[in-house]
Amino acid sequence: MKKTTGMDRKVTQKWRPATQVVRGGTWRSEEGETSEAMFLTSGYSYDDAQTVADRFAGEAQGMTYSRLQNPTVAMLEERIALIEGAEAARAQASGMAAMTAALLCQLSVGDHCVAARAAFGSCRWLVDNLLPRFGIETTVIDSADNAAWEAAIRPNTRVFFFETPANPTLDIVDLQFVCDLARAHGITTVVDNAFATPVLQRPMEFGADVVAYSATKMMDGQGRVLAGAICASKQWIDEVLMPFQRNTGPTLSAFNAWVVLKGLETLDLRAHQQSRNAVAMGRFIEERVEKAGGRMLHPGLESHPRHALAKQQMDATGPIFAFDVGTRERAFALLDALELIDISNNIGDAKTLMCHPASTTHANMGEEARAEMGVTDGLIRINVGLEDIADLTEDMDRALAAAGI
Repeated sequence: MKKTTGMDRKVTQKWRPATQVVRGGTWRSEEGETSEAMFLTSGYSYDDAQTVADRFAGEAQGMTYSRLQNPTVAMLEERIALIEGAEAARAQASGMAAMTAALLCQLSVGDHCVAARAAFGSCRWLVDNLLPRFGIETTVIDSADNAAWEAAIRPNTRVFFFETPANPTLDIVDLQFVCDLARAHGITTVVDNAFATPVLQRPMEFGADVVAYSATKMMDGQGRVLAGAICASKQWIDEVLMPFQRNTGPTLSAFNAWVVLKGLETLDLRAHQQSRNAVAMGRFIEERVEKAGGRMLHPGLESHPRHALAKQQMDATGPIFAFDVGTRERAFALLDALELIDISNNIGDAKTLMCHPASTTHANMGEEARAEMGVTDGLIRINVGLEDIADLTEDMDRALAAAGI
């Protein structure tokens, strides 16, 4: 591959996804390094005054300051945009920086945002607390009810904001219906696609305008760094997002960008294998959980109410699912009995992780809000990793037994 091939969309967009996640966005210096270079610099120098003036005026390409551009970060942005099927992407300091920027860059006092009730706790905090503080009206709906989306639209509705699959209840949104509805009313769709990643689901193929990520999760995949990303049209990135990002500074470090670039090289392999492991784990525990009076929340299993839709929208249903064992005491007993699987509130890792959302990721939402979205005291979320599935099911078998399941 030539030094600049990875940045040439005429070439890279013809590559298949497994190639894009390894090669896309790669730019090599004159040294010809095979691994992407890490540019640990805050600023840049110039040979003459006119060069820097032209760059700051937008009349010449090139770096000006690492809050705005950095060669390593630029490689990550191009790779993510390529695998997403987006014209452009901008990296962010974390997943929540991405969600916050994707909303605040386009919403103003008097605007209205419709959001799915099933969401990561911090995303719900944005909708329930932050946006209203700036005079932005919000309505939270059952995202699985197509009619609810249309009923929530007001003359001042500007944004639909949702996750699919949703954290932690695995609600599935009908992407085609919601995106078509939004477009018909001039509403911008912002989709949090962190649970799926572009290798399992590409919301823009269904008409989504903006796709946001916690790249901390599956894109890194080894629990090493925080990162986020926002994908959209080049015009939206340049005209809507960039004024906000330039002046507020949710900047991703070059080191973190380099780590995520390395993680992306194995994303396609990891996402599909972890999806297979998650389905196997779900089938292993489903009957026991249901016999104990609990419930499974796994879009990869036929018991999920939107299993067919999930299979239609996704290449595979991902590594994450949830199940309800009835009580907090039983959930804690199960978690405490684990020997191999880690108790951790992270997701997207190559290691299998489990947590109790009501006391961790959604603890600050309040009991009423948790009940509204189905985050019960007995709910457990699991991120199924790359370990041998036989070892994982043996560990789960012991833990289920310890919890009386």
